[in-house]
Amino acid sequence: MRNELCILLTFTYLSQLFTADYGRRPLFSGASSIQHSSTLPQPQPYHYHTHSNFNSLLLSTSIFQTLLIPFPLSLLRTFSTFPTLLPRYRNRNPVSSGLRRRYPSRRRNRKDRLSKVPISRIRNFCIIAHIDHGKSTLADKLLQMTGTVQKREMKEQFLDNMDLERERGITIKLQAARMRYMFKNEPYCLNLIDTPGHVDFSYEVSRSLAACEGALLVVDASQGVEAQTLANVYLALENNLEIIPVLNKIDLPGAEPENVIREIEEIVGLDCSNAIYCSAKEGIGITEILDAIVERIPPPQDTADRPLRALIFDSYYDPYRGVIVYFRVIDGTIKKGDRIYFMASNKDYYADEIGVLSPNQLQVEELYAGEVGYISASIRSVADARVGDTITHHFRKAESSLPGYEEATPMVFCGLFPVDADQFPELRDALEKLQLNDAALKFEPESSSAMGFGFRCGFLGLLHMEIVQERLEREYNLNLITTAPSVVYRVNCVDGSVMECSNPSILPEPGKRKSIEEPVVKIEMLTPKDYIGPLMELAQDRRAEFKEMKYITENRASLIYELPLAEMVGDFFDQLKSKSKGYASMEYTFIGYKESDLIKLDIQINSERVEPLATIVHRDKAYSVGRALTQKLKELIPRQMFRVPIQACIGTKVIASEALSAIRKDVLAKCYGGDISRKKKLLKKQAEGKKRMKAIGKVDVPQEAFMAVLKLEKEVL
Repeated sequence: MRNELCILLTFTYLSQLFTADYGRRPLFSGASSIQHSSTLPQPQPYHYHTHSNFNSLLLSTSIFQTLLIPFPLSLLRTFSTFPTLLPRYRNRNPVSSGLRRRYPSRRRNRKDRLSKVPISRIRNFCIIAHIDHGKSTLADKLLQMTGTVQKREMKEQFLDNMDLERERGITIKLQAARMRYMFKNEPYCLNLIDTPGHVDFSYEVSRSLAACEGALLVVDASQGVEAQTLANVYLALENNLEIIPVLNKIDLPGAEPENVIREIEEIVGLDCSNAIYCSAKEGIGITEILDAIVERIPPPQDTADRPLRALIFDSYYDPYRGVIVYFRVIDGTIKKGDRIYFMASNKDYYADEIGVLSPNQLQVEELYAGEVGYISASIRSVADARVGDTITHHFRKAESSLPGYEEATPMVFCGLFPVDADQFPELRDALEKLQLNDAALKFEPESSSAMGFGFRCGFLGLLHMEIVQERLEREYNLNLITTAPSVVYRVNCVDGSVMECSNPSILPEPGKRKSIEEPVVKIEMLTPKDYIGPLMELAQDRRAEFKEMKYITENRASLIYELPLAEMVGDFFDQLKSKSKGYASMEYTFIGYKESDLIKLDIQINSERVEPLATIVHRDKAYSVGRALTQKLKELIPRQMFRVPIQACIGTKVIASEALSAIRKDVLAKCYGGDISRKKKLLKKQAEGKKRMKAIGKVDVPQEAFMAVLKLEKEVL
């Protein structure tokens, strides 16, 4: 009888839990009353105290005290905590319902971004600036202001999706994002492409500019115009883009926006009367930037009725879907399921999936002229969809392909070898996939007697080389050895032929070559006037030829030199920053080849040449480089049972030499006395044995020694 009454009372309580209107009235009229307003209550946590009032009511009654003894207390606690689990399954809290009504859902926001707008309301633009002037921060704020990325999903450098970019704080890859912006009650589609700022990634910038009609020129209001600012502006002007000057970081104490505007007008020649002052970090001026994009950047041409022509400006390899292509539709339209044709590779595929980047991939059914998107067509071969190729329809081909991009010219070369020789196939596959994402990377097979099979790779600069090496090691789990960076030399042979040489091992013999030409770059250094002297001294030490010096403003100057590229691929940039305390910047362009007094420096170990350690240096630096290499090898090569000479040679002439002394066994230990002739006989016998051993002995240079010497070459060359 007692158990039946207790169970009945418990289920009565649970039934009222399901029928009660939470937050508006108490569960039981007998419980301690809780005042509730008839209007929408203020935000507050779920009313967990209601069931505790009921428990206190039960405990206060005599009937419950009578029934408490036979009833399990754990069951009562289970029932008493049941209301805390209830809101997970039945959310009737009017507070949360009000919040849902107040803010638009993610699904509605996504639907708005995918909705079509007329071509006249499409704007394609990119952001260009010097490194660390706030491009990525401004892109983050534009994404947040337009509602493309929710605040809870936002993070710094949102478009920089590689860990390497976040660690170094730089942009390496261009990234595209589609935004929706309401201007004068009309929706506009804004396609943003964020670009890198370092000089080594100028090829990425040029590809971005070819897919846009306008550009935001971001200049740091505290640092002013710098070298890469000029280079990017000239690239944009070559593509006939509308440039909107934006002065960033105006909230800094050292900001001088008026002086920076004067610099832009004097150096670049842009009209800055309508320049926009902003602070991407504080959110100042972001609305003005969005309005200027809509008002001042022209829309793309309406060519949707023409045959399809789409320009591939980027791509990457997905292990599950194959090659994913990023493109800009220039003419015509493309729909999901269309049979498409790549005009350069002569391959055709079916468009299994097309979509836009917002900034994540969102599928759509159709893209037309002026829009930017991606396509997935189960492309397994990385050679079938190259950057710069033109996409058209298979059954309605375009008459001509788009101009595409100028082929990237590698400036710096080095050898990449796997530490484990079994990883050579993996390295080849990794380079092919990485080349799909980085069109400036060039490579060809190479073999070395010391390091086995590998690849000779070409890069746009030293930073580009470091980034590629780190991406190969991180993304493809490879352990690599890199040789010292070198450049491509042009060799004029005696028979009149000309050959290009990037590896010292293939350099012709002195009797077969007439002269050697080295690449020369025009370098422009922008620096405060206090550091002109140290930078001129640095340039002269690197065999640079002075061309021009001019004052941009009262406190800043521009130094122009012609410098051998081989002198710049070392630590020139680090020395530039060190001597100017970080205030100077540089930008360089390749201008051609110039004849120079270059020689091949060979390293001989035990009278045998070691080809992987050979280098091409200027004659004036040959002695210092040879001395450094021989001294380092003496420390690294283990001692042998015979004397080992280590020599740096120019042809047959030795210019620097070190020697490893032999490990000598004490053959006189057993001679505790006797005539001196006995000791001389033992020493003579030992010397004859070592002479015989040296004649047939071979010195094995350990892998650690090669790696250490290669690192040393990077420092001294």
